[in-house]
Amino acid sequence: MRQHVNPLSRFFQIEKELPAPNELFENIDLPIHLDIGCARGKFLMEMASSNRNWNYLGFEIRESLVLSAEKERIDLGINNLRYLFCNANVSLAGWLSSLKRNQVKVVSIQFPDPWFKLRHKKRRVINDSLIDLLARNLDEGSKIFIQTDVVDVMKEMSNIIDSSKYFDQATNQLSLEFNPFQIATEREKYAIINKLEIYRKMYFRNAIKVIN
Repeated sequence: MRQHVNPLSRFFQIEKELPAPNELFENIDLPIHLDIGCARGKFLMEMASSNRNWNYLGFEIRESLVLSAEKERIDLGINNLRYLFCNANVSLAGWLSSLKRNQVKVVSIQFPDPWFKLRHKKRRVINDSLIDLLARNLDEGSKIFIQTDVVDVMKEMSNIIDSSKYFDQATNQLSLEFNPFQIATEREKYAIINKLEIYRKMYFRNAIKVIN
């Protein structure tokens, strides 16, 4: 699902005021799994249906996909799941500030747009600012899971996270053999069917404090 929109365009640089957890979920005390770039949201739909002890939230920059995913979610009556239209690099900070400390336990970024052209790499979702923001708002033990079928993207994402010093890898291997959530995204299914290499890493927030 790589129908690109330019996240650096003026329209997507306007911060959206996103609803707080008490406006999103029936039980606001459950831990939150945030999926950045959720596309059609099929992964989260399966996750939320199989585990009612968590709340799931998908951020997606393509509004048509959010509208479609929300309609399906409502039709299925899944109340521990929501999808929001926004540019996470612009609107996530304000949303995180509305949370109780340590509500977000897992952040996943799966098969992000690779933006292959050199001049477009600045559009990639993972950058120093995003990882610094997550480090400031995730407590020790919280997880970041990343996966992609583009080795250059994995190397860049890993380098950014590793250089932050606030997250430790769960493994020293380039790739986890399996998706730890045991539910595949649509792109992941495509990659498996087409025998593409998939690169995965899990990181844990360590105890190092963020320097202001």
